[in-house]
Amino acid sequence: MKRIVLFTLIVFTASVAMAQSTGSTYKTALGVKVYPGAISVKHFVKTNAAVEGLGYISNDGFRLTGLYEYHGDFTGVEGLKWYVGGGAHLGVWSDNWRNRYPTRNDGLAIGVDGVLGIDYKIKGAPLNLSFDWQPSFNFIGYNYFEGGWGGIGIRYTF
Repeated sequence: MKRIVLFTLIVFTASVAMAQSTGSTYKTALGVKVYPGAISVKHFVKTNAAVEGLGYISNDGFRLTGLYEYHGDFTGVEGLKWYVGGGAHLGVWSDNWRNRYPTRNDGLAIGVDGVLGIDYKIKGAPLNLSFDWQPSFNFIGYNYFEGGWGGIGIRYTF
């Protein structure tokens, strides 16, 4: 039975790897977002709507963010879209962070996020590039507005 499950997983993984998107659209993408540095997974649930999950890990702790994004086309540029959306985040700060900011003693961060950006699927290659701004407001834990999230994303599409 274990061999059948293992064989099925190998076949499934190989078929997903072979199903890369080389057109100007994609269904799912996996990669990184540079600044502050996150693993990014984006999946279209409709032709004009996607969900994106982001996982940030640093010496200061970790943060998980979920976003729902509405996408629209730029006329005349195949593969280029704008997007806007919102979501929420949950983070846990390390002792290192709490020592640097003693007035912000709570190690928990829960809040809401917005996102505004552009998304480009490279035709002929299984790559997607994005650039966005992701402002957030933390309302559980230390209350603050953070305007520095977002950045450049590079993802493998399939």
